[in-house]
Amino acid sequence: MHKFLVNIRYFETPILIFATLVGIVIGGPWVWTGVVLLIASIIIDWATSASKLFHCEPAGRDENGDLYGIDWFLKVMMWIQYPVFVMLQLALVWRVYEFSTGNVFGPNEIFGITIHHGVTGWEMIGATISAGIYMGLGIMFGHELAHTKGPTFVLARWMMALSGISHFCYAHVYNHHLELGCEDDPATAPRGRNIYKHYLLSHFGQSRFLYVMEKQRLSRKGVPFISWQNRWIRGYAMSLPTIFMFWFAAGWIGLAVMIGSWVISAFELEVLNYLEHYGLIREKGQPIDYHHSWDVAESPFTQWGFIEIGRQADHHDRGETHFWELEDCGAPDTGYGYYAMLALLLVPPMWERFIKPKLADWDENRASEAERKIAA
Repeated sequence: MHKFLVNIRYFETPILIFATLVGIVIGGPWVWTGVVLLIASIIIDWATSASKLFHCEPAGRDENGDLYGIDWFLKVMMWIQYPVFVMLQLALVWRVYEFSTGNVFGPNEIFGITIHHGVTGWEMIGATISAGIYMGLGIMFGHELAHTKGPTFVLARWMMALSGISHFCYAHVYNHHLELGCEDDPATAPRGRNIYKHYLLSHFGQSRFLYVMEKQRLSRKGVPFISWQNRWIRGYAMSLPTIFMFWFAAGWIGLAVMIGSWVISAFELEVLNYLEHYGLIREKGQPIDYHHSWDVAESPFTQWGFIEIGRQADHHDRGETHFWELEDCGAPDTGYGYYAMLALLLVPPMWERFIKPKLADWDENRASEAERKIAA
C-alpha cells in the first residue's frame, strides 16, 4: 500500500491538467477551471508550508534498498502527458473557432454532462489563461524527459514545442547545468532582477545559446546554417503544427489566443528557473555544489505536484537521475513551496522582502570567500 501511495501522489498535476481540459470542453464558466485550481493550489501550498507541520520525504527505498518509485509506471505517466497536452490545445482551438466564427459544432452532452456551446469574450479569456497555466505546469514533464537520451529526449522537444520553447531542452542541459550560478547562464536570476525582466532575458537568452551552439557546430561540420540539421531551426519547426492549427481555426484571433497561452506557459517555466537559483552565486570554473540551489522540502503539495523538482541540489549533482530517486542534500531551503512563492514574486517588493534575509544567511553561512566577494 505504501508503495502505491508513493507513486500515485505524482499524479497530482496530471489530474489538475485533465480537470482543466474537461473544464474547457464543458464550456461556460467551467473554462475558468484552470485559474481556480491555480488559486486553490497557492492557498494549499501556502498553508502547508507556513504551518511547518508537514515535511515531504523523498520517494526513498524500502528496507531491502529497492526504490519505492515504480520505473515503468512513472515513465508512462510522463509519456502520456504529450497526447493530453495536444487534446488541451485542440479544446482551445475548438473554443476559439466557435468564438471567432459564431459557428457551433460538437456534442451537446458527454457522459450525461451538458456541453455549453458558444463562447463569450470573457470565457475565451478564461479558456486561454487556463490552458496556458496547465501547459506551463506540464512543462516539468518535458524538463524531466530532457535529461534522457534517444526517443524520450525527442518527446521532450515535442512537448516544449507545443509552447514554442523547444530550444529549452538543449539550453537547459548544455548551458544551465554547466554554467549554473554564473553570468554565462541566462536561466540564473541575479539579485535585484524581477521576474518580468528575468522572463524576457532568460527566454531569449536560452534561445540565443542554442542559436550560437548550432552556428558553431554546423560551421565545424561544413554545413550551412540554414539546414535541416540545425536543431535551433528544427525546434521552432516543431511548433508549426500548433501555429497552423490556430491560424486555420480563427486567423489572427486564433494566433492571439495561441500566443497568449504560450506567454503564460513560458512565463511559468521561467518562474521555476527564477525560484530554483535566485541570487545564488558560483565562482566561474568552480564545481557546482549543493549550496548553489534552493531546495523546497517543506511543502508536499509542491514536491508531489512538481515531481520532486524542488530537490534541485541533488538534481544538479545527478542530472540524469529520475525524479523519484532524488534525495535531500542539506541544501539551502526557502521554507515555502513553488505555488506559494509564485504569489510573492508577482509583486517584486514582496519577493525582495521575503528573499533578502535568506540571501544574507546564504552569504554568511554557505558562500565561499570568492562568492562573498562577488556578492559584495
